[in-house]
Amino acid sequence: MGTLLVKNAALLVTMDAHRREIPDGGLFARNGVIETVGASQVLPASADEVIDARGQIVIPGLINTHHHMYQTLTRVLRPAQDCELFEWLRVLYPIWARITPEMIFVSTQTAMAELLLSGCTTTSDHLYLFPNGVRLDDSLEAAQQMGMRFHAARGAMSVGESQGGLPPDSVVEKEAHILNDTQRLIERWHDPRPYALQRVVVAPCSPFSVSHQLMRDSAQLARLHHVSLHTHLAENDSDITYTREKFSCTPAQYAEQLEWLGPDVWHAHCVKLDAAGIDLFARTGTSIAHCPGSNMRLASGIAPVRQLRDAGVNVSMAVDGSASNDSGHMLGEVRLAMLAQRVAYGPAALGAREALELATLAGAKALNRGDIGALAPGMAADMVTVPLNEIGMTGAQHDALAALVFCHVPRVQHNIVNGRVLVRDGQLTGIDLPKLIERHNKLAHQLVHE
Repeated sequence: MGTLLVKNAALLVTMDAHRREIPDGGLFARNGVIETVGASQVLPASADEVIDARGQIVIPGLINTHHHMYQTLTRVLRPAQDCELFEWLRVLYPIWARITPEMIFVSTQTAMAELLLSGCTTTSDHLYLFPNGVRLDDSLEAAQQMGMRFHAARGAMSVGESQGGLPPDSVVEKEAHILNDTQRLIERWHDPRPYALQRVVVAPCSPFSVSHQLMRDSAQLARLHHVSLHTHLAENDSDITYTREKFSCTPAQYAEQLEWLGPDVWHAHCVKLDAAGIDLFARTGTSIAHCPGSNMRLASGIAPVRQLRDAGVNVSMAVDGSASNDSGHMLGEVRLAMLAQRVAYGPAALGAREALELATLAGAKALNRGDIGALAPGMAADMVTVPLNEIGMTGAQHDALAALVFCHVPRVQHNIVNGRVLVRDGQLTGIDLPKLIERHNKLAHQLVHE
């Protein structure tokens, strides 16, 4: 990988322990790891790769902690445009049942391209549908080509409609197969080392699509192999009603019964987490992936991020699936998070700097990583630069960091992952984007209309 020098930034935002914002800042990295951060004049004079960030703000790469990348194939389908969560799922499950391995591969690359261009360097993806020979390997192989830092969550659904679950029986799997395949994926793909580009997560889909026993067995498997756990929880009122009727408890109590709490666990949504649940998550170090765009689109509600953070719960950022958000713009999602909290809790509920922290440090913590989320010596060289001379940022140079969140950023100037430049001057370096989009749109039409 060699050496990397980023210099002359109008502002470099470290998100380190001191939350430094360095004018005329830069950094030097070697073999994908940062060695020096500071004013440009104290950095080495040269490197194998030099980025002149003059007129740009440099921030740590953003971390997306919940996604369903295959859903880029089914954006804004008319029958699902005005549905709440359960109805939305019932409309889309039969369509998703036709997904092929090629569709998973191409949709993964499409979703990653969108994330990269919007400031994301690390992403998780929760794939829980495996029809027609689909394997999580299809996503992992696509991610390898893209170069993103990737946490691939092996999802699963095992309780179909005939057993009282929400998904049709045609898209559920046998639990023994789920567990065996998850172990295979961990052994084949999971890299536990610092600065790893690919890790595997154990991730049964939700309380309304898997059994009590699979949740318990999955937790045991994950802890045996020291990998993280992820699922959906307390997303909307129907979710709460289902858990109470089926399990006679709240979603947080159910998670506690299943041993799905702790620093190795993060749950998506938690819009309807009650006060006792908030306290439980805080005491156990359990994280939450906040998905404001999806929650608003499906009218699930506004997660109580202010209360969660005040209680000590780690809240990270996520775009969620592209058929419920219909967007995968990471900086845009940070903006939505800030604005939604202000609608619900007042104009000072969430500031720009704290919102950006959700997408950096909090994201790293949710994924159980100490090597990403900040620009400091010893951290991975993951960062993005944003030009300050674009139309959407005009008049905002007096607080460039706040402008990233308050204003609209169409795309980043550079995106660097592990010291490797994946976006240069606003263009992806390793892939022909128009060709990818053309291929993706053909597959989307095939999936929906044929």
